[in-house]
This record gives sequence, C-alpha cells and structure tokens, in this order.
Amino acid sequence: MDSISNVNSAIVRDFIAKEVADWDDDVIAVARFKAFSGQRCDWEPSFLFWKQLIIKIATHFRLLLIQPSQVKNDWFNRGGLTPLCLDNVLSLMYNEGDITRTVDLADPSSGRFSQLVRRVSYLITRPATPDFMAEQRIIVTAVLKDKAAGVVKHLSESHWNPSCVVTMKKFQDICGGQEEASVILRYLSGCRTAQYLSVNKKDFVEGVKVSLSAGALSSVTNLDYDVLHLIWTTEKLQQQLDVTDRRYELLRKSALASLQSGNKKLALSYARELKLVTHSREKCSSLLSRVEEVLGVIADAESTKKVAEAIQIGARAIKENKISVEDVDLCLRDIQESIDSHKEVEKILEQTPSYVDIEDEDIEEEFKKLELTVGKEAQVPTPEKTINVEGRTGSEAADLISDAFSNLKLSDHLAEKPGITLAVSDGDKITKKLEMEAV
Repeated sequence: MDSISNVNSAIVRDFIAKEVADWDDDVIAVARFKAFSGQRCDWEPSFLFWKQLIIKIATHFRLLLIQPSQVKNDWFNRGGLTPLCLDNVLSLMYNEGDITRTVDLADPSSGRFSQLVRRVSYLITRPATPDFMAEQRIIVTAVLKDKAAGVVKHLSESHWNPSCVVTMKKFQDICGGQEEASVILRYLSGCRTAQYLSVNKKDFVEGVKVSLSAGALSSVTNLDYDVLHLIWTTEKLQQQLDVTDRRYELLRKSALASLQSGNKKLALSYARELKLVTHSREKCSSLLSRVEEVLGVIADAESTKKVAEAIQIGARAIKENKISVEDVDLCLRDIQESIDSHKEVEKILEQTPSYVDIEDEDIEEEFKKLELTVGKEAQVPTPEKTINVEGRTGSEAADLISDAFSNLKLSDHLAEKPGITLAVSDGDKITKKLEMEAV
C-alpha cells in the first residue's frame, strides 16, 4: 500500500485551509496560482509559499512519496483553479534537493557493475528539466531523512551490536510498506549505512545489514549471510507455530462442540488431531529454540570479540603512553573504591526510613519515651560533678535538656525535622539547639 493512498485529498484540503488563513482569498489566489514570469525576485515569494506548503503537508501526514498530478489537481484545486506554476515549483525543489526521484537513488539489489552502468547511462541521457507531472511518484527529502533515521533508531532499540541483520520482510514492516522500504534502503545504501543481502540456498532469502552507529557500515562477511538465513528460519518457524496454534484452537472448539452435542465418535476424531497438532507444535518449538540458541551464541561471540578488541586497544594505548603496571593497578583500585563507595551510599539511602508516613501519634509516643529517659538520667545521683567547657555541671545540662523538651510543641512541620540528636557531653550546644527548636 503506497503512502499517499492512506490520506484522503479532502483531509489534505482541510489541513491547507487551517494552515493558510488567506487560502480562500480570491485576489491573493490569483497572484499565487499564476505562472512564473520575469526575474526570480518577482516570483520568489510565490515559490517559497508553494515549497513550504508542500513540505509541511508531507511532513504532517508523513508522506514519503507524493504524486505530482494529485498534488496539483486534488490538493491545490480551488473550484477548478489549479496552480499554473507548480511544474516550475517542483523543478526548482528538485534542483535544490527538496525532492528527488526513485531513479536518482541507486538500487542496492543490483550488482555493482549494473549500478555503475546505470549511473553512466543516466548522466548521459538525463534530461535537463525532468517532467515531474509525468512521474508516478516523487520523494520528499525531508521525510525520507526522518523516516530513515526512525528505522535505524527502531532497530537500535532491539540490538546491542554496532550493526544488525534483518530479513527484508522485517525491514518492510518497520518502514511501513514495500515501496517505502525500497526507497529507504536505496537512501541508506547511498549513505553507506545499509547493504542489501541475499542468500540463495534452498530458498531465496533477502535481507538488509544496517549500521546502528555513527560510522560507516562494516564490510559484509559470510557470517552475515548465515545469520540472515538463521533469522529467516526463526521467522518461518514462528509463523508455523502461529498457524499451529490457530489450528489447535479450532480443533479444540470443534471437539467441545461435538461432546456437547453427544457425538463422541467425532469428538474422539478431533482429539486424535489435537494430539498430532500438539506433537507437531512441540517439534517446531524445539527447533525454534535450537535456532535461537545458535543466534544467541553468535551474538555473544560478537560481543566477546568487541571486548577483546577494546582490551587490545587499551593495551596498545598503555604501551604507547609508557604507563607502568603500578599506575594501571592504582587506577583500577581507585575506580573500585569509587564504585564501592557509590554502592555503600546507595545502600544507606535505601535503608534510610521515610518520614512521610509517620503519624503525629507515633511522634508523640516516641517523644514521651525520650522525656522519661531524660528524666531518669537527671535523677541518677552522680558521685562527682563533671564540669564542661563553660563551667556548667552535668546535672544542670540534664535539667536544661528536660526543660527544653517540656517546652517543645508538636506541629504539622515536625515531619520536616526528622530527628534530634542528643549528646550530653556537648553541653551547651545541645541546649542552644533545643531552645532554637522550641516554640
């Protein structure tokens, strides 16, 4: 299904009426719809208007491919009046790179020699000004770049390696259709971030290798073709499992209906088929698991290879910079200490109690316990008075603590002060803190 058949022309016209406030102004429409004449400065504003409007429509409706005849005769039709300058607008947009044609993008499924011959013949026979109204489809460059980036992002979310291999069917599903997939693949291949793959063993299998990093795509290896065939096998097995599951459900319903109607013979026949279907599903599921396991081993091997390459690069950097083994060991210890410290902080934070859910009654109860404790400590006879720094005795400090606790009043803001730390040996510091917190 192509991209423009999904959008009704009436919806596009409604969008234009909302975006262009003076669209229904007849005087302005005459100036906009007339053909270009004179110097560029005379028709430049009109060209920019149509150019920006076409790109805005394509971007809003996500239209990668648009049909020039539909744009002129349906989108921009005002009671039978169509823009006479649209041919010039499209030609200028083409020259400025805002639109392109499918033939301008090399087909990656053809061989390199065929691509070279096609480019040479295209340069020789290419018309100076293509007739865009005769084109079935033209490509909006802004939407092409955006959709291509979206495809790469979608693939990177499910793959961890710098590149990935997918079947052509999977690639087409991600792109939104066969025609759009062909255009996006042509574009990515031209940017050297994707390459077409094909395997012709027992079945003809097509696929795409896509670079998920900022760099260019690595060269295609025999392993890529093997991975493509394995992925295609998993998709075929999954399809077979889906068909088997649907058949099993139909047979089960038929068996139940036969039992309810009293036809035990027919129900027994369905039961035999259910047994066969179940056995077939188990074999298919087992084979799928084995293929997925092989793919997992390959992915792990690629990750191990990347780690080994990183280690080699690190060793080479150490050697080039003449870093000693002791320096490396010290650096690793510092990193490990930082990691351990970070983990310890996280552990403490996780164990820290929350004061949000503490009720006032709980605080009052705990507060009474503190009062009783302080009162008992004040009543304990001390054989010898201890003088603090400023000359206050231990008993006087206890009395001051008791008085400060007596003057404290609970309020809704108590939860904002999660704890009061007491240390009798601190003497006057405790007294001042409690007096400041007392109301």
